[in-house]
Formats: sequence, C-alpha cells, structure tokens
Amino acid sequence: MAMAASPSATTPLRTSNNTDLAALLAFKSHLKDPFGFLANWTDHTSFCDWTGVSCSRQRWPQRVTMIELPGLTLQGELTPYLGNLSFLRVLDLMSTGLTGSVPNDLGRLRRLLYLNLWNNSLSGTIPASIGNLTRLQSLILGLNQFQGSIPKELVTLHNLRNLSLEANYLSGQMPNFSSSSTPSLVFLSANNNSLSGCIPQSIGSLSMLRLLFLSYNQLTGPAPSTIFNMSKLEIMYLRENNLCGPVPGNESFKLPMLRDIHLSMNNFTGQIPLGLAACKHLQILSLYSNQFMDVVPTWLAQLSKLTNVGLGDNSLVGTIPSELGNLTKLNGLDIGRCNLTGQIPLELGKLKELTYLHLIYNQLTGPIPPFIGNLSKLTFIDLSRNQLTGPVPSTLGNLRSLEFLSIVYNQLNGDLGFLVSLGNCQQLQKFFIGYNPFTSGCLNPDHVRNLSTNLEMFDASGNQIIGNLPATLSNLSALRVISFANNQLSNAIPESLTALKNLGGLDLSMNNISGLMMKNIGMLRSLDTLYLYNNKISGSIPDGIANLTMLRYLDLSYNKLTSNCTELFHLDNIVGLDVSNNFLGGALPSDVSNMHSIYEMDLSNNQLIGRLPYSLGNLQMLTYLNLSKNSLEGSILDSFRNLRTLEALDLSRNNLSGTIPNYLVNFTYLSNLNLSFNNLEGQVPNGGVFSNLTFESLMGNLGLCGGPPHLGLSPCPDKTHPTSCQYFLKFVLPSVTIAFGAIAVCLYILRIKKPDVKASIEMHDMIRHRSVSYNEIVRATDNFSEGYLLGAGSSGKVFKGQLYDEYASMGKVSRKSDVFSFGIMLLEVFTGKRPTDPMFIEGLSLRQWVSLAFPARLIDVIDATLLQDEEICHICFDHQNGTSLGSSSPTSTSNNVLASVFELGLMCSSESDGHRMAMDGVVTKLEDIEKDYHSTLVQAMQRPPHY
Repeated sequence: MAMAASPSATTPLRTSNNTDLAALLAFKSHLKDPFGFLANWTDHTSFCDWTGVSCSRQRWPQRVTMIELPGLTLQGELTPYLGNLSFLRVLDLMSTGLTGSVPNDLGRLRRLLYLNLWNNSLSGTIPASIGNLTRLQSLILGLNQFQGSIPKELVTLHNLRNLSLEANYLSGQMPNFSSSSTPSLVFLSANNNSLSGCIPQSIGSLSMLRLLFLSYNQLTGPAPSTIFNMSKLEIMYLRENNLCGPVPGNESFKLPMLRDIHLSMNNFTGQIPLGLAACKHLQILSLYSNQFMDVVPTWLAQLSKLTNVGLGDNSLVGTIPSELGNLTKLNGLDIGRCNLTGQIPLELGKLKELTYLHLIYNQLTGPIPPFIGNLSKLTFIDLSRNQLTGPVPSTLGNLRSLEFLSIVYNQLNGDLGFLVSLGNCQQLQKFFIGYNPFTSGCLNPDHVRNLSTNLEMFDASGNQIIGNLPATLSNLSALRVISFANNQLSNAIPESLTALKNLGGLDLSMNNISGLMMKNIGMLRSLDTLYLYNNKISGSIPDGIANLTMLRYLDLSYNKLTSNCTELFHLDNIVGLDVSNNFLGGALPSDVSNMHSIYEMDLSNNQLIGRLPYSLGNLQMLTYLNLSKNSLEGSILDSFRNLRTLEALDLSRNNLSGTIPNYLVNFTYLSNLNLSFNNLEGQVPNGGVFSNLTFESLMGNLGLCGGPPHLGLSPCPDKTHPTSCQYFLKFVLPSVTIAFGAIAVCLYILRIKKPDVKASIEMHDMIRHRSVSYNEIVRATDNFSEGYLLGAGSSGKVFKGQLYDEYASMGKVSRKSDVFSFGIMLLEVFTGKRPTDPMFIEGLSLRQWVSLAFPARLIDVIDATLLQDEEICHICFDHQNGTSLGSSSPTSTSNNVLASVFELGLMCSSESDGHRMAMDGVVTKLEDIEKDYHSTLVQAMQRPPHY
C-alpha cells in the first residue's frame, strides 16, 4: 500500500512527457560531463527532479520550462533535439565548455524568453532562425567564436531587451536596430568583433537604450548625431574604431543621464564637445588618442562627480587649468602626450583621491611640486619627457602606495639622495629615472640598499652616473629588469648580481665597465636580454653562459673579449647575437643547428679562422648575418641556399675563395650584400640583389668578371679565344712601340727645324684628338676584327682607334697631351677600367686609384683576366727572385713586366706635363719592357713544368 501511495520508480515513465525526456537524454548524450554533474539524469527519476531542470506546475503531464546549468563543465555540443522542448522558456548554458555550432532547431522554441550561451567555444554562424523567437527578451551569445554577419532577422525580435554579441569574430555591418523593430532594447553590446561600415542612424531612435557597447571594431565614418541625443543612455563605448569627424556641438548633444563615455582611440576632430558640460552625472570621460584641437576645458570643474578624465594624446594647448583642483573625487587624470606648457598647478594638491597621474610628453616646466608627496593614494606617476627642472623632491617617499614612477627625459638635477627616501615606497614595482643631468652622479650602496623588495624594473640610463655599480642591487630580489646604460660606470660588474634569480633583462651598455664578465652568470636562468656592448670588458666568455637557456638577445660587441665563442652556440633560444668588434678567435663550431630561432647574427671584426660551418645553412630564420673582417676561408657554402629570409649578408674582408653562388639571385629579401676583399673569382651573377649592387661590395676580388654592366667589371674570358691581355701583349704593345718610335723620329726632325704656323696647327690638331679606353678599342674594332686592320708586321698588327686625351680629363691641353693619352691608355688596358666608369666619382680618378695601389697593392687594381691567364702570369712575374706583383720590395717594380707598365702609365699621365717623360723616353722605355718581355718568355719556355 505504501508503494502504491508514493511515487515509484515506474511512475515517471507513466506520467512524464516522453518527447521532453527523449530530448533531454539526447542532450546529455552529446556531453562528456567529466565531473558527473548530470549523474541523476536517468530515466529512473523524473526529469523535473534532474539537476538544472525545472518543469511547469500547472500542466499535466509536466513539461520542461527551464534548463539552467551555468558554470558547470559539461564539454560537448548542442543537440538539435533541444528544439523539441516546445515549452522551454529559459536555456542558460553559459560557461559550460560547449563547442560546435548552434542548431537551427533552436528557432522552434517559440516560448523561449531567455537564451544564454555566453563564454563557450561555439563556432559557425548565428542561426537566422533565432529571429523566429518572437518572445525572446535576452539573447546572450558573447565570448564565443561565432563568425559571419549579425543576422538581420534579429531586428524582428520585438520584445528583445538585452543583446550580447561581444568578443566573437563577427563581421559586416550592424543591423538597423530601431525603435520600430526593437523598441524595448536596453542593452546592446557588440564589442570586440570585426564589424565595419558606419553606425546606423537608427540606433539613435532606441529610446529605451541605456548601455551601448561598440568598441574594438572597424567601424568607420562619422558617429551619427542621433546617438548623442538619447535621453536614457548612461554608458557609451565607441573606443578603438576608425570613427572620424567632429562630435556634435552643444545644440545636438543631449545625454542628460550619461555616466561613462569612451570615444578614445578614434579619429575624432574639432573641439571637445561642449555639450558634456551639461552631463551632471558624468563620472568617466575618456577621449584620449584622437585629433581633438582644444585647450583643457575649465568647465570640467563643474562636473563634480568626475572620477576619471582621459584627454591625452590630442592636440591640446595651453596650460593645465588650476580649476581641475576642484574635482575632489578624481581618481585618474590623463592629459599626457599633448602640447601643454607651463608649470604643474599647485591646486592639484587638493586631489586627495588621485591614484593615477599621467602627464607624459608635454612641455611642462618648473620643478616637480612637493605637494605630489601629499597625495597619499597615488599609485601611478608618469612625468616623463617634459622640461621639468630642479631636484627630485624627497616628499615622494611619503607615497606608501606608489607602484609606478617615471621621470625620464627631463632636465632634473641635484644629487641622487632622493633614492634614500624612496625606500619608504615599499609597493614600488617600476622605477624609471633615466636621462636627467643629475649633478652628483655617484650612486652609492645606500641609495639602493633599502628600495622596495617588490621592485621589478629599475632604469637609470643616461644619468651620468659614475663609479661602481652597487652590489646592494642584489638585495632587490624581485628585480626583472636593470638598465644603467649610457652612464660612466667603471670597474667590474658585481658578482652578487648573479643572485637575482628573477632577472630577465640586464643592460649595462655604453659605460666604462672593465674587468671580466660575471663568472657565475650561468645562475641567471631567467635572463632574456643581456646588453654589455661598448664597454672595456676583457677576458673570455664564461662557460656558464651556455646555461642561460632563456636568453634571446645577447650583445657583447665593442669590448676586449678574447678566446673563442664556442659557448655562445649552445644558446638554443637566442634570437639576436652580436659579439662583433672583439678579439675572439678560433674556428666556429661545426654544428650550430640548435640556434634555430636566431634571426640576427653579427660576429664581425674578430679573429675567427677556419671554414664556414655547413650547418649555418640550417638557421633558416636568419635575416641578418655579418661575418666580415675575420680570417675565414673556404667557399660560400651551398647550404646557404636555405637562408632565403636573409635581408643582409656581409662576408667581406675574409679569405673566402671560389665563385659567387648563383642562388643568391633568388633571395627576394636580400637587399644588402657585401663580398668585398676576398679571393672570389669567376662570373658575377646577374639579377636579384646584383642588379643594385655597387662596385664597392665586390672590390678586392681580383678574379671576378662579368655581372651587371654598371659594376664595370671586365668581361669573363672566352676560353676558346685568346684573352684581351694576350691580344695587347702580342699585337698592340709591339705595334704601339713601333708607332711611338715613328713619332719620336718626327719630333726629332721638328726640333731641328724652325717651327712655322702650319706645323703648330698640325701639332695642335694632333694633340686635340680624343682617345678611348682599351675596352672601347675592343668594341670599336669588333674584338680586333680584320675589317678594322690597318696593317700587319712581323711584330704585330695595327688597328683603327683613338686615345683618351688630357683635355677630356682636366679641361686643358699641353705640349705633352699625346704622352698623357698614352699613359691613360696603358692604365685602362691593364686595369680593365675606364676613366668614365661609375666608380670614379667624388674626385677619385683612374690614375689616382692606381697610384694609391702602386707599388705595394697593384694586385688590387690589375685586371682579373690578366691574372687568370697562366701564360701571362708566368711571363710577366719575376720567377727568379720570387717576387710577386704588389711586393713592397724597392726593387720589385723593375723586376716584373706589368709593374713596369703601370709605372710607365703613371709617369706618362702625371697631371704636371713637366713630370711626364719625353716622347723619345717613352719609346725607349717601351723597348726596354719589350726586351724584358721576350727575355722572360725565353726563360719561361726553358723552365721545366710544375706538377
């Protein structure tokens, strides 16, 4: 009898609605429910007693009216069967870990009043079928991953009061919500999406709207004037869009209930809207980062409820109004990044509730007012980048709640004694005093000994601080960043700093620090950035540096470090490495592949030797690589073809050999390449970075040829034909000797005859003939084509051609212009350069270039094709005495043919005609060179071959 009178296990099956039961069980089947919140959701219990389920009390059988499971970790997807709960009025699944999409079937819940799916991971589009829920009052879909546009069907939800769509990936334009379609709308939030276009004018007709949130989108155009004339609007968030134009003036601006307005980070122009003066309930005014042009309004003092004023980063001028001192409830004042002048008014000392003071980037003058130390609630002060003068008041030590203080880039002076008073500010976390000309720059241990143990960042760069870095900095155990760059610190870095376990950044660059690096630097396991460049640190790099596994940026350049740099290549997370301009030696390690994140490496101007590691090609993130000014050898590796992100590559002034790889042409980001002063040879590639490369980037590589014409390099020799230099030595040089012998005879005859006018005119015409370079001779004669042949003899052939004259070079003509032209021609032939080549600018001429290299460095100027010809090299260099071209021996010039030719070219092309040889002397010299040439040729032929 008791069993029959009370609910039994079978009762729910007889009395419950099977449709609702099936829908709920289907919903549960799509959920993981890792914590068992739905453990009682079984068919043995009435679903009206299930966790989070409520049923109607007046219907029989009972129907599900509410599912409320907010904040429970359910993890799963929504089932379409929920659309069968036809009596459902409330569905609250906020923060339950839902994924997947929202089923269209939810649009069948005609009785639904409240739908809350906030803070899940739902994706896809918002179903248009939700527009069928005509009774819906609250639609809360924020903080999900919805995409696409906001369905226009939502504007038909006549009873909608709350619409929350913030923090999704919604795009497109805002629908035209209006008083006719959604007259009851009170709350509208679409913050933090990607909405574009203009704000609809119709939103201004929502007469019941109290809260409007449209920040962090891509909205454009002027804000509609209608939204500034809404009688019940209390909060307006439009910050961080692309809105522009002026805000309506006093006549159209009527927001009598306004409490918070956020228009910051847009492009609004004009004056600060005067209509705000009538907003007597205003508490937060945020207009910073716009283009308002105005003064700081004095009418702000009438808004007695103001707690926060943010007008910074606008084009404001004038002074800070003293009337602001009447805002006694003010917590935050931001008028930084403007053009304000004058002093900080004393009346601000009445702002006893002030916690945030931001006056950065103005032109404020005068001292830091001592009254700031009486504003005991201040937690944040930024007075940096002004023109403040005088000492730092010790009253700042009264600010026991101070967490942030920055006074950098002012003209503050006095001593550093105020640091002692700041020992009372035990909440201080970030402290910046850099770039002030403190007159007594000695930092003693007591200055920092008692600073806040909560201090995380301490920047005293550019303060002319002298002496040692205080070892007492190690007392500040929470320090994450220390910067004393650009001071005059000396002696060694205190070893005690290695006790700072939280230290992430240490910048002591541009000082006079000497001694060794910290021996136990490997204890700084949290170090991310270490800058010690431009000091006098000596000795080796400590082995422990390899333990800095978090290190990403290391700059030790411009010191006196010695030994090798092997340990640096164990820094797996390094991003930027610069140890240039030291005395590091040894070879680079063969395996550097573990530095997979590095994008900048500078090892230049050291004493590195050996070959380039093949594994360098594995560092595929590199954008900058500088190995110049070392003694590296070998070829440019084929593995470098993997470094496709390179923007700058400098391998200059090493001993690299081989050819320039063609794959460099395909490096699309490479804009800066320097391979000068190596032993590279062969064809210079065309295209890519070589299209804009200058000669200076390749100079000092005697074997290079070809390439883009603007480089002025000699053409690469055709292996099937004699070289140009062979042509010169075998044909042109003997012919020139004969020709100048004839000229000498003519001159002798002229000297013994009385000169007449006709002879003078003929000589004048002769010396005014302009000549061209050897390369031009080659082109003009079609590579010594027979069609240009004037005659041939036993010693050579004579072709048509002209010489570069004195008039073209110096704008004048002398009696020895023919000698000058011949000298220039010799220099052209044996350097492969023309006087008009692009490299000869800013006063540097072909003759000056050769003269600077003569005699010790002639190897730098001689035509590379001449050196590539084995026969010429054997003939023209002195094998008997072991001398080589460019030898500094005083006798070496006369002991090889080519040096004699260069010497003759320089003598003939002297700027002073008085220093030039006479024509008969030129002929004699040429005859001597020819004799040496034949003599050497005979010796070379008699010498046994080398194997």
